[in-house]
Amino acid sequence: MTQFPPPRCAAGFIFALETEADPFAMRVCDATTLRGPALSFHEGTIAGRRVAWVVSGAGVAAAGQAATVLLEGHAPGLLVSAGFAGGLDPALARGALVLATGAVREGAPRLPLARPASLLPAASTDVDIVTVDSIVATIAAKRDLRAATGAAIVDMETHAVAAAAAAARIPCASVRIVSDAAGDELPADIARLVIPQSAFRRAGAALAAIGRKPAAAGTLWRLWEHAVVDSRALAAALERLVAALPEA
Repeated sequence: MTQFPPPRCAAGFIFALETEADPFAMRVCDATTLRGPALSFHEGTIAGRRVAWVVSGAGVAAAGQAATVLLEGHAPGLLVSAGFAGGLDPALARGALVLATGAVREGAPRLPLARPASLLPAASTDVDIVTVDSIVATIAAKRDLRAATGAAIVDMETHAVAAAAAAARIPCASVRIVSDAAGDELPADIARLVIPQSAFRRAGAALAAIGRKPAAAGTLWRLWEHAVVDSRALAAALERLVAALPEA
């Protein structure tokens, strides 16, 4: 039987994007960084507890690989898939905090997720999150995905993170902010902004989108404003989660 090390960190967090992670990182004290060939892993203290985190990039392959390395190198007691998600349930408003109870993915088993009690009063629960391979941008596509899966929100990473946690026999939670509601349409160029790339290249992609469709400028600006607000709300929720974790 495989032996896993005792927890060294209270929790480990997998973010897809720097935008999601930055406000959380700003709350962490005494942070250290281990830079690898592809990813940088961070450790520090928040709410008096040791935590680790990584920005994996979008998608199941990136998230799964990052989660596995974080588990091996930092031995967290809880793994958390954290970030933004698209809304599929019309009852969920943009900006809602959601703790899913299960992670689903086409062709894969449903994986149970932990629900941190510290966040339950503020979060929507008893719902599933579905992990897909590309951004679900249109109202029609969101409606169809909800009908097919019954999920309330959608992302591109949680099922992979939950699978890594299950293999390591530790609990996994999904803490997500609804960045676009079920009734919101996303611009077609939004996919260019979530692929792994430097901030310079991401800015170039945004400018290129505006150049092709000047009307997209207002939409992209609103998305950015929402991302700033949502990432701060996410960071506050994650700090509450860490503060309420039991002592190792």
